[in-house]
Amino acid sequence: MSTASLSLPGSLPGEVCPPPEAAVAVRAVVAIPVRNEAERIAACLHAIDAQTGIPPGSLGVVLFLNNCTDATEAIVADLVPGMSVPVRVAHVTYAGAHAGWARREAMNRAAEWLGEDGMILSTDADSRVPPDWVARNRAALDRGADAVAGRIQLDPEERALLPPSLHWRGDREDIYSDLLTEAEARIDPDPHDPWPCHRTTIGATLSVSVAAYRAVGGMPAIALGEDGAFVALLLAQGLHVRHDPSILVTVSGRLVGRAPGGVADTIRARCEKPDSLCDARLEPVPRALFRYVWRRRLRRLHAAGRLGTERGWARALRIPPDAIARIVAHPLAGHAVAEAERASPRLVHRPLGPRQLPGQIRLARVVLPVVRVVTRLLA
Repeated sequence: MSTASLSLPGSLPGEVCPPPEAAVAVRAVVAIPVRNEAERIAACLHAIDAQTGIPPGSLGVVLFLNNCTDATEAIVADLVPGMSVPVRVAHVTYAGAHAGWARREAMNRAAEWLGEDGMILSTDADSRVPPDWVARNRAALDRGADAVAGRIQLDPEERALLPPSLHWRGDREDIYSDLLTEAEARIDPDPHDPWPCHRTTIGATLSVSVAAYRAVGGMPAIALGEDGAFVALLLAQGLHVRHDPSILVTVSGRLVGRAPGGVADTIRARCEKPDSLCDARLEPVPRALFRYVWRRRLRRLHAAGRLGTERGWARALRIPPDAIARIVAHPLAGHAVAEAERASPRLVHRPLGPRQLPGQIRLARVVLPVVRVVTRLLA
């Protein structure tokens, strides 16, 4: 791995650092992995520089430029001096680079810049965050969250160029996901992530306290799905993740991306195979409700210390004896529930095909009012 530097006097190799007085005041740092984003990096940085509702001097930016071969570095060099927020820029060439590694490196640098009460925000170089993005994430952390996951929307102009079949599928997946999420939030409620909420986990809009980031060992350096794996680590450790539907970031609708398995690959794959299966959590209504009811029961048994003494749950879920001991041994409910879902043949995910979505949406709309009534009575 080699690095090249673009530095102010006294800065670390490969970084542009703010003056000392600015660094002291910084309470939030946006971490951005960047690779060959000459067409989009300017819009990304302008959006971050336009943040409102936060104290002046409280925001910083880390740009982790890795393996750039286009004009990205030159564009960044021109833009950074004119920005109102301090920016640190790393230039790295590494043959083993991948998306998870680059995001981890960017977020690690952000953590090094901040104190224990600081907030790390992750976004992508082809994204545009709204002006209140940092303020909304900070507000959610101040209300007790350890991390905050937002939602994304495709750039409207680029979305308009995609096939109508993709719009049809995407709209119905969003509708069905919201219906299932409300059912889940009511049946198996998380007081730290109440309805309305969502289930999107994406590195384009993710924030976390420095303390929580360090508690789970940072962002996993895996090639694909590092954002989802990171949130899973937080939840498994009993930390509080808020899925805030009011935080919405615009991402590109391009078909050729920078990270294998990212948004661009997903869009292209669905253009090429319109009937490919939906996300695993988009199950048929009966299976989804069965899952949520059992999650609720397992959490309550765990909280009451009765997982080890009442074994009816294991028989009902057909969990083999060797797995029961592992489930019971977990001190955290999140670990126990996740282990039970892995071990139970009755909790295997069976995702839908897109053609099944309209019928399941109709069924969910019939069932959800019943769920609302029953869960209010049980509250």
